[in-house]
Amino acid sequence: MNINRLTIHETKEALNDGKISTEELVNSYIDHIKKTDPKVDAFLLNCWGQAKDKAKKIDQDNQLDTNPLSGIPYAMKDNICTKDITTTAASKMLYNFIPPYSADVYDRLNDVNSIMLGKVNMDEFAMGSSTENSAFKITKNPWDLSRVPGGSSGGSAVAVASDMAAFALGTDTGGSIRQPASLCGVVGLKPTYGLVSRYGLIAFASSLDQIGTFTKDVEDAAIVLNAIAGHDPKDSTSLNLPKKDYFSQLKKGAKEFTIGILKNYKNEGVQEEVQTAMDDAIAAYKSMGAKIVEVDFRYFKQALAAYYIIACAEASSNLARYDGVRYGFRAKDYTDYIDMYYKTRSEGFGSEVKRRIMLGTYALSSGYYDAYYKKAMQVRTVIIDEYKKIFDQCDVLLTPTSATTAFKIGEKMNDPLQMYMSDTFTVPINIAGIPAISIPAELDRKGLPIGLQIVGPVLGEEKILQAAWALENYFDFRKNQPNL
Repeated sequence: MNINRLTIHETKEALNDGKISTEELVNSYIDHIKKTDPKVDAFLLNCWGQAKDKAKKIDQDNQLDTNPLSGIPYAMKDNICTKDITTTAASKMLYNFIPPYSADVYDRLNDVNSIMLGKVNMDEFAMGSSTENSAFKITKNPWDLSRVPGGSSGGSAVAVASDMAAFALGTDTGGSIRQPASLCGVVGLKPTYGLVSRYGLIAFASSLDQIGTFTKDVEDAAIVLNAIAGHDPKDSTSLNLPKKDYFSQLKKGAKEFTIGILKNYKNEGVQEEVQTAMDDAIAAYKSMGAKIVEVDFRYFKQALAAYYIIACAEASSNLARYDGVRYGFRAKDYTDYIDMYYKTRSEGFGSEVKRRIMLGTYALSSGYYDAYYKKAMQVRTVIIDEYKKIFDQCDVLLTPTSATTAFKIGEKMNDPLQMYMSDTFTVPINIAGIPAISIPAELDRKGLPIGLQIVGPVLGEEKILQAAWALENYFDFRKNQPNL
């Protein structure tokens, strides 16, 4: 039995049946990380000592309980704060930051005795679509080491795709969970804005950021969402709603569903094999008894422009706190405090972060606010209304996650516009604050994973998980594995 390849629910069964102890499980993952991570560079920090101690204590004190995540090892994106454990957001600016508190999601996973193996790589401050913008290393796609894993949660996607963690947490501001999940052949879930607490998340764009999950299958996505969703009084944007069980309705199938397909989505530069996967998915839903309808999204093209104005504006505000005065990096040589601010921010931030700060500052500046930021916020309202009309016609919406499979490392680094267009199908979801999931469907001719995205209305997690589970069983993608 290759324990590292098992899903959460399969691993839990092995633990409950006594086929493996928690300590053996954790040691198996650590041995696999030692062998695999030098090839893919997913981890920034390991927590192996802490993980081993916790696993040993669980075994000795019989703390393994009925919760599906009890004793299960996972990886955490490095922009989620962990008390007394370095949290860098993959930036030189926070290379020495040790938070005095933990994110709500980390506390919730500790409460059910999950075991964190380490913190994983990302684009600096979650800005990017390839995990090439980290200040520390470039993470590689396990299906082809010359290609990117997607971003910004590339380390989280690779940790799960390479069997170095049973699951991982990431963050999604414009597709940063779904796009790398698609490029790495795993399941990525972005919940409704406010369903999962953002307390302890290092902010990029506060009205768009959302913590979500990377798993090996849809069943695992429901399990992890059950653990991390819920009201948090420490986060003023956290939804105060009764807690749901996202697992209970999962396996009902999509027979009664109406599946929406966007008109003209093929015009967005969709790769031929991605189109084939879409056609196969539509045929699969029809064979299950679902109804397919075409829906119109009139402002689809405007979403990407509106997103980058809003995201950059919020980033320029959020990142103003990194000035070298209170914590984090400070330039060594300066003449006065103005020079210290200037040099700290010049030396501490990478080029992509600086680009977005400048774009956001310009959009918010006097004389341009109405033309850019105010207009973008008006477009946001229109897009929210468009989705409401779409979900009056269908239960869920099916689209490609990414128009193409993984691209080469360095291929788009000198063309920011092309890089931003990697998120064409994902950014409208964040603007509207609705949930979406990416599941792996097929491989292209080069052997690279193709992901499909299922989008739902606000708090429609049960619907998208149900539709995704049905489609996942049709494609049976897990028979494919990267050759590392």
